[in-house]
Amino acid sequence: MLEIRDLHVKFHNRDREAVSGVNLTIQDGEILGLVGESGSGKTVTAMSVAGLLPRRSCDYSGEVLLDGVELLHAKRDLLRTVQGKSIGVVFQEPMTAMNPLMKVGEQVSETLLLHTDLSKEDRYWCAVNALGEVELDNPEEVYHKYPFELSGGMLQRAMIAAAIVCRPKLLLLDEPTTALDVTIQAQILKLLKRLNESHGTSMLFISHNLNVVRKLCTRVAVMQRGVLVEEGLTQEVYANPQHPYTQHLIAAIPRRDRREDV
Repeated sequence: MLEIRDLHVKFHNRDREAVSGVNLTIQDGEILGLVGESGSGKTVTAMSVAGLLPRRSCDYSGEVLLDGVELLHAKRDLLRTVQGKSIGVVFQEPMTAMNPLMKVGEQVSETLLLHTDLSKEDRYWCAVNALGEVELDNPEEVYHKYPFELSGGMLQRAMIAAAIVCRPKLLLLDEPTTALDVTIQAQILKLLKRLNESHGTSMLFISHNLNVVRKLCTRVAVMQRGVLVEEGLTQEVYANPQHPYTQHLIAAIPRRDRREDV
């Protein structure tokens, strides 16, 4: 499905590589968690997959293959056919990712305008259905609202609706629950799991929250300073981490039975 081969990315204003020799695969219908501290290279890896690298600002090499099609060095025309249609992206901050001057529904249906020949009415109903699919109440009403009229949790659901409206094969989710409270976070994770099971959508879920990754992902990959240091089935990695950095991350997970020193 997705195969990343020996990916290197170095920004011109940095001394070291942001991503250094990463090899990673995601199978059909799989949810892979990519974890690590801020600056570990998680987001840059996802940007490389999505065709969002600022190419003039960095040097890059390797391969990113989606169903055998190479994307890392692809021309912009090819990338535009893939972005939104085959790959959907959900960002961390929906309020900044969405255009405040456009209605929510128009932004959800924008991908349909680019990648389909559907009529305006059909695009409208596809967008409404997508908003309903992410469990937003009164999706027709939400369609006509502006981003500032929705809560953070509702906005994140609308972003997911925009990402899935074209039924992409792969979803890239960059810290999609970080800014949400625990209750809404749990609802979003349940939604993602349901979308994965009902549509078979593969997902790359980026997070620094290992508890979230444990609940959602079947496999996990751990990055440190641009290097992939450990990878495996989620439960196995959590039960028996091999790399010292992974051990450190797991040891730092808050536990109910761990009492803090006073």
